[in-house]
Amino acid sequence: MIHHISLAVNDPLHVAQVVAELWQGRAIPFPHYPGSYFAVNLDPYGTAIEFFPKGTVLKPDSTSVGFYNSSAATGYTATHANLAVPISEAEIYKIADREGWRAIRCRRADLFDLIEFWLENEVLLELMPPSLMEEYRAMVQPENLKLVLDSAAFQHN
Repeated sequence: MIHHISLAVNDPLHVAQVVAELWQGRAIPFPHYPGSYFAVNLDPYGTAIEFFPKGTVLKPDSTSVGFYNSSAATGYTATHANLAVPISEAEIYKIADREGWRAIRCRRADLFDLIEFWLENEVLLELMPPSLMEEYRAMVQPENLKLVLDSAAFQHN
């Protein structure tokens, strides 16, 4: 289980507030690095996303991880997360429209649907509202997931 992840965005406070709204959770300051915020799900697992200002990098230092600013920031990234959200698909699109951010329903490998929700139109969150969770949960059950992983679609030469 992943309890939290970190993403770099242009406006950490605003993005944390929007993700907290999607989760019906809270946005709070991240105490260890100024200008950074958490979106907290408030579930029993401590699920959260830390949002750092774009250009923040993590590097090891003598005792732990250090936070540094890098001028080599880019817009798009391969980093993304798939999140269950308690709100409807219609509510997701309403939030995306309000923010001016792309949101679109997509089918993945002909196995399940999700909503691509693009934070600041650069960082991808794959959202799973309640209406899409049943198909996804069925697919990821161990016996079904083994069949999927053994299928031709996941074999490479």
